[in-house]
Amino acid sequence: MASILGTSSTAILASRCLSSTGSKPSISSLTLTPGQSNGRKFYGGIGIHGKRGRSQFRVAVTNVATDINSVEQAQNIAAKESQRPVYPFAAIVGQDEMKLCLLLNVIDPKIGGVMIMGDRGTGKSTTVRSLVDLLPEIEVVAGDPYNSDPEDPECMGIEVRESTIKGEKLSVVTAKINMVDLPLGATEDRVCGTIDIEKALTEGVKAFEPGLLAKANRGILYVDEVNLLDDHLVDVLLDSAASGWNTVEREGISISHPARFILIGSGNPEEGELRPQLLDRFGMHAQVGTVRDAELRVKIVEERARFDRNPKEFRGSYVVEQEKLQQQISSARSSLSSVEIDRDLKVKISKVCSELNVDGLRGDIVTNRAAKALAALKGRDTVTPEDIATVIPNCLRHRLRKDPLESIDSGLLVIEKFYEVFS
Repeated sequence: MASILGTSSTAILASRCLSSTGSKPSISSLTLTPGQSNGRKFYGGIGIHGKRGRSQFRVAVTNVATDINSVEQAQNIAAKESQRPVYPFAAIVGQDEMKLCLLLNVIDPKIGGVMIMGDRGTGKSTTVRSLVDLLPEIEVVAGDPYNSDPEDPECMGIEVRESTIKGEKLSVVTAKINMVDLPLGATEDRVCGTIDIEKALTEGVKAFEPGLLAKANRGILYVDEVNLLDDHLVDVLLDSAASGWNTVEREGISISHPARFILIGSGNPEEGELRPQLLDRFGMHAQVGTVRDAELRVKIVEERARFDRNPKEFRGSYVVEQEKLQQQISSARSSLSSVEIDRDLKVKISKVCSELNVDGLRGDIVTNRAAKALAALKGRDTVTPEDIATVIPNCLRHRLRKDPLESIDSGLLVIEKFYEVFS
């Protein structure tokens, strides 16, 4: 863990220079599960019993709190037993820059995600998927397909918001933050969700089947090989990332739901560049290189062989470290709001962004957020220049204008400007 809390590869020199200088539900509620099952129709997330040939529908409100609890518990246990074993985050050797960026985004989701670019076979996908074990639990409205926040109206689905306005008590459960994989071959309907146009036109109801963006609300959306993603899906991600809402428009019918997620992408720069519009939506950018040290390479090979031979035993050997890391993340999330950053440091951050000709203000905002998240992870309530030196290359590297004649790495350009302003 000590290595994770260290500086990124481009910020090591800068840091040295500076140093030398939930509740259980038990009430009646509407079933809020999408789809259809055993003859029951689901319109807009509300379970409705209907009979063919009749124009009127009878809405049935049932006491399902106890059933939801027992069914969800059984499903969670079965899901955990049937899941593929995930490589432990604490067991990953090296790649501290990438691991730190991921941890900071879990602590403060408003940082805006992370783009991981590097050589093939360097553990990018393995590291991202290993984050699942460390994700904290959040409160969600029971049975809601959008993981609605019972306290924040901006993260509530339409039905939940209407129930809140009416003063109805919501059934709340705790659940782990979702990590949703977006396959390269996914269709737009599967990503955004789709509308049953026939029922909308004949019966005047909005029958909506939520997609991956709904599932990813208040969670993580991971796109492997994001630089190979089709342009129409990139446009969908851009729209949702910008507004925090996903809107499906079909034949004059509009349905919206919250889609606030941490966007994580990975890819190999040799296989193609990422569109600048999407690149700017990632809060941080981590560069991953192949490990050159022979001893480290041997250790990685041996650890992977152990995992492949007996995943359960291997994961058991890292339980203590994983739990310690979980506690650090939970503590950092709870103390984040109390972390302060001096105005003088804020001015210097903005000066660095200005002198590097960074477009917009996202660079300033993300650097401030990332520095505060790092201070919280280290257990401090004040941001230091060393914290800024650690995160500023990852926050600004991908926002610099590309110069085809420039051979120096953009992260080093950021560090040079950091020296100049903070010295």
